[in-house]
Amino acid sequence: MEISRSFVAPGFEGVLDLFTFMLADDPEYSAQVAAYKDGVKVVDLTGGPHISPESITGTYSCSKGVAAMVIALLVQDSLLGLDRPVSEYWPEFGVHGKERLLVREALSHQAGLVGVEGGFRLDEFTTPKAAARLAAARPLWRPGRTFGYHSLTIGILMEELCRRVAGESLQDLYDRRIRKSYGIDFFLGLPEELEPRYRDVLYDVDSPQPWLDPLSLDGLNSNAAVSTIMELPSHRAVRAAGMSAAGGVGSAEGLARLYAAAISGVGGEAPLLTEETVAVMSQEQVWGLDRSSGLDNAFAVVFMKPHPSRNFGSHRAFGHEGANAALGFADPAYGLGFGYVPQRQEEGRTPGRAHRLAAEVRRAAAALS
Repeated sequence: MEISRSFVAPGFEGVLDLFTFMLADDPEYSAQVAAYKDGVKVVDLTGGPHISPESITGTYSCSKGVAAMVIALLVQDSLLGLDRPVSEYWPEFGVHGKERLLVREALSHQAGLVGVEGGFRLDEFTTPKAAARLAAARPLWRPGRTFGYHSLTIGILMEELCRRVAGESLQDLYDRRIRKSYGIDFFLGLPEELEPRYRDVLYDVDSPQPWLDPLSLDGLNSNAAVSTIMELPSHRAVRAAGMSAAGGVGSAEGLARLYAAAISGVGGEAPLLTEETVAVMSQEQVWGLDRSSGLDNAFAVVFMKPHPSRNFGSHRAFGHEGANAALGFADPAYGLGFGYVPQRQEEGRTPGRAHRLAAEVRRAAAALS
């Protein structure tokens, strides 16, 4: 058992006790966990043999929640209307029955565009070329009638909408208005000079890997650029491009600070989002059987919502998990921003370590209220 960083505010000692137990229970367990309460850091823990407090690593689909903060800003600034058709901003998109698909529907996995025939090459992601191919695609189901997880393509949708309405890339807007303004240790596009901090995610190549539709990425076989989604952050090109669906790199403290900044503000800065924007973006849009994965799911606008098998927060919570079991979320009911990043992929859905730690953070926050 090794704890290389240990900070807990009074009242949150139970989080340290639980984390210490997890480390003692598994000698290979390595992770970071952090939390903010009302904009003030209350937990910052790092432990295990494969990680350090300075480490940053891949967080997979936690990137979607980070990118969704940019979408929230576009909505807040009245540049993007959730109840407007996607084709109003992106005319080429309005073909094959997609003409009336609303932005809120497209960004809650209802577009029927989990990929394109043949898949996308890695070097196409984050580029207008991928967006053009997606716009021309025929949806797999009638848009807006059901939902299925768009594991990689929702990033293409977010990025192209940002280019159309803001005139710059989602990654640049995130860097300028969010990361630098609030001091967030999370990157959608990792600068070369920070590469020494990066550590590859560890995973068992023989264990079942997260589901990914073959239409999303070119091949996903022995001849492809990657053989499993778990390899994605191991590629410098992926980290550098910061693909908003799965290419984000950062720390647990970075995720916690981001979500705290969104609802409470941090470091003396005002909250990133207004209460109205938080309410609009975090309102549940779909719930039930996800026709892509065959599992139960619940989504707001991009963000995941808690539900019985993903019980990470209150009904007001919103965030996103990643394929390695990383998790970031905000819970306005408790004034919390939370981040969890394991260095080794964790299997299973719930009750996971992240959810157990989040529950202990909520218990402590409630006791102090």
